[in-house]
Amino acid sequence: MFVKQVSIFVDNKKGSIAEVISILGESNINIKALSVADAADFGILRLIVDEPERAYYAIKEKDYNVKIADTLGIEIKDEANELAKVLNYIKKNDIEVTYIYSVIGYMKDHSVVIIKTPNLGETYELLKSFGVKIVNPSEIYKE
Repeated sequence: MFVKQVSIFVDNKKGSIAEVISILGESNINIKALSVADAADFGILRLIVDEPERAYYAIKEKDYNVKIADTLGIEIKDEANELAKVLNYIKKNDIEVTYIYSVIGYMKDHSVVIIKTPNLGETYELLKSFGVKIVNPSEIYKE
């Protein structure tokens, strides 16, 4: 039901993201989605990869601060205003969206976005009742 996200804290310096991405490449781990948020001294690299547990250990082995967290993958029609409808429904039901980003690649007639909220179980049930397709993690992880 939930998509595993790997979050890595990286120094805000030239090449730090490339180092982490290289670790994954050398481990033959495929990146499906990514997001980078930065602050003054560090950044948070959030990744959806095809093998989250292996990615966690590969990055941890290189002394990075890394965590795995649950997120939801949701399918959005590839039409104007569709994402806004879903986000407004979440807002109307008083659920905070902590962050959101899209999955790399293009599906035939829809997009997939990764969403994080404080209570994913509640969000999952709410979105299902609104008719939003919750993406099975295996659909994202597959090659």
